[in-house]
Amino acid sequence: MDKNQRADRRQFLQHSLALTALSAAGLWSASASARGLRVGETAPVATLITLDGQRISTQDLLGRVVILTFWATYCGPCRLELPLLSAYAAEHESHGLSVLGFCLDDADQVDAARAVGKTLSFPVGFLREDSARGYGRIWRMPVNFTIDRAGRLVENGWSLKDSTWTAARLEQVVTPLL
Repeated sequence: MDKNQRADRRQFLQHSLALTALSAAGLWSASASARGLRVGETAPVATLITLDGQRISTQDLLGRVVILTFWATYCGPCRLELPLLSAYAAEHESHGLSVLGFCLDDADQVDAARAVGKTLSFPVGFLREDSARGYGRIWRMPVNFTIDRAGRLVENGWSLKDSTWTAARLEQVVTPLL
């Protein structure tokens, strides 16, 4: 083995060890990659554990249109979007719409999250490591995903430059599904 081959092998092993360490620490997982999200295919399962301990899974919501929204109390665009989404959810809940709100605040911000949650018509809870793995690492907010009544992904928030809800986008994307 020549010097270049040894260097390539060393680099490969270092890269492999780094991925293994990240995976063991729960910071990276091939299954947590959002690259596997495909509109028209079955949406990954997401489970919200609400601030009052209720467990709501997208599997339990088959037959309903579901919006997953990822937000934080410190996110300005999120705080603007949440009242609009809440009003829309309240207006269309009887037509088969469910919204699940995943808060990305730290767990020590439960009072702030609870205060926002009390103003919303849909359930909220903190994003946990195993809550929504199939949607990838949430690095941008707000980000939203829409699932149809058959459990298929209709809109992938990662594929949009801005997935923030507006009244026009809700009417265009969600209303026809109801």
